[in-house]
Amino acid sequence: MDSLYGFSLDLIRWLQENYPQLEGFFKLVSGLGTLEFYLAILPLIYWTINKRLGTVLGLALFISVSVNTILKQAFRGPRPFWLDPSLGLLKTGGYGIPSGHTQNATALFLLVAGWYSRTWGWLLAVLLIFLMGLSRIYLGDHFLSDVIAGFLLGLLLLLGYWIWQRYVAFRLSKRILGQRLLIAIFITLGIALAYVSVLFVIGAPDLTVPWSEHIPEAELSSKTEMATAVGALLGFSIGIVLEGSRVRFRSDGPISKRVARYLLGIVVTVVIWRGLGLLFPDEPLWLAIPLRIFLFTLVALWASYYAPAVFVRLRLADADPPPEINLKL
Repeated sequence: MDSLYGFSLDLIRWLQENYPQLEGFFKLVSGLGTLEFYLAILPLIYWTINKRLGTVLGLALFISVSVNTILKQAFRGPRPFWLDPSLGLLKTGGYGIPSGHTQNATALFLLVAGWYSRTWGWLLAVLLIFLMGLSRIYLGDHFLSDVIAGFLLGLLLLLGYWIWQRYVAFRLSKRILGQRLLIAIFITLGIALAYVSVLFVIGAPDLTVPWSEHIPEAELSSKTEMATAVGALLGFSIGIVLEGSRVRFRSDGPISKRVARYLLGIVVTVVIWRGLGLLFPDEPLWLAIPLRIFLFTLVALWASYYAPAVFVRLRLADADPPPEINLKL
């Protein structure tokens, strides 16, 4: 492992020393993997472009972040700038392996490419994934092994999505509302339980390692990231179940209405996210973590269910009629 770290450190130094002009570009690319970016783009897709694609991307993102956080906690790997502070051009919090930016980009960008199935779309997705991984290495945030692990995990998540669509999704859609809600809740609780189990099994972190000074911040980052992912997954999954049963809004329509939907929806999203975020305390953790879960549950529930209901009520969006029920005597 030391040899892999050494190779990556040498690679990062070579990139930074020979191509210093690319720092701004790679910071921009890396920004495409931030929470703020996804909070801006996913509602845009869900509310105004393609509701079904937005649903798939939202679930994929929150599940990917959950899985990534669990594995980061399990491996407790360092970041390059922990070993050589001079290489840290961005200095993201949390543990290193696997790269979350690369994993999320792989899953989401390839999902979009597969959805539209255009040659140029596949090429663009592959290019963006490559640039995302390279940006994380260049900025000193990840080792090469972290990026490769994130890429492979993204592919595994895509395989999981294919299996879900082929063998589970249709049968699940035929279940009654209460059962679908319970399944959404139990899946989220299962992911949260998996994270708690990892914490219990691996025990306290090793504070004798050379990068021990970064561990307290990484442990805190892991817990807050998991709270974010669990809350968002819970709110979004409940919201899409309720929306499909009670609202059934359409994401098409005139450009003027689409713009109005997005502006109204994103303003309320930011007010909830930032407003309550400022009110809720960061400590003690026994209070801050449940409140963070509640915050992102509320944000995701607004985006997936209440915002569409408001759009329909204000006639900013049309709604499909309820499905007909045929009673055979």
